[in-house]
Amino acid sequence: MNNTFDKKIPVGISACLLGDSVRFDGGHKRFHFAVDELSDYFEYQSACPEMAIGLPAPRPALRLVKSEEKNVILKFSDGREGDLTQKMVDFSTEYLSKTINLSGYIVCKNSPSCGLERVRVYDSVGNGNKKSGIGLFTEQLLKAMPWLPVEEDGRLSDPHIRENFIIRVFALHELNELKQKSLNRRSLMDFHARYKLLLLAHSQPLYRELGRLVANNKEWNSIESFFIEYRNKFMKLLQNQATRRNHTNVLMHIQGYFKRYLTSNQRQALSKLILEYRQGIQPLLAPLTLITHYLSEYPDNYLNNQRYFNPYPQSLRLRYGL
Repeated sequence: MNNTFDKKIPVGISACLLGDSVRFDGGHKRFHFAVDELSDYFEYQSACPEMAIGLPAPRPALRLVKSEEKNVILKFSDGREGDLTQKMVDFSTEYLSKTINLSGYIVCKNSPSCGLERVRVYDSVGNGNKKSGIGLFTEQLLKAMPWLPVEEDGRLSDPHIRENFIIRVFALHELNELKQKSLNRRSLMDFHARYKLLLLAHSQPLYRELGRLVANNKEWNSIESFFIEYRNKFMKLLQNQATRRNHTNVLMHIQGYFKRYLTSNQRQALSKLILEYRQGIQPLLAPLTLITHYLSEYPDNYLNNQRYFNPYPQSLRLRYGL
């Protein structure tokens, strides 16, 4: 299997999360997980959109405001005149045109420029507000690259969201590498086969839909246009968090490969671990560890090539407690 862990992955990040003192109050929001754990694997491309449009640090805080025309605009919170919306859109468009190679983005929560969800949006007179907005830069990011894994620092404290984001980043990086080095129908089919079990753990209906697209790949005039459609559907599928039920189905499917090799006691032990995982008694790592042991004793080329067993470096320890 091609190893996608050998070189660092290009990932965008809000500069304040790296510890840069660029926030409105002159401070930062250093994000431990990004700086101390992911930096061994990610090559960060950082930006502070508010500094990039010419604002100093410190500066008056910005806010999203719903105008009388019902548009959401970016303004200063201290009441001074000035609509910064177009400046932010112009910067975002120019910046994002140069970062098409990214495999993920980590943004700062609650920020009127970078927040991913539940950003405060004020009414036109500055009184009431609702947590219903998205940061203006992040909104442009999602429009420009809808396939890109994007998460904010706050949500990444959830272990399931954290693992899902990392899976998507490494998967997109592998897909991007394939495009740059050896894109053809065969290499893309091999990629799809390699991800089968992982995709099934995330969504069986969407996997079947993606499978139909793959089966009809020769109907596309060019491999490039097919790649774009495949990438969009592949990444949309992985956005669905893997469930305990889907993992159980995958584990039972894998168990079938060892049927003729294992003793009755070994089969019962594995079945017991899978059942206890389904019931929430055991973590996912318990049946996976035993399966990996059996795989070392009874190698299988198909299973050995499955990304399900190593979707990211084990040193990140993301499956502990899942």
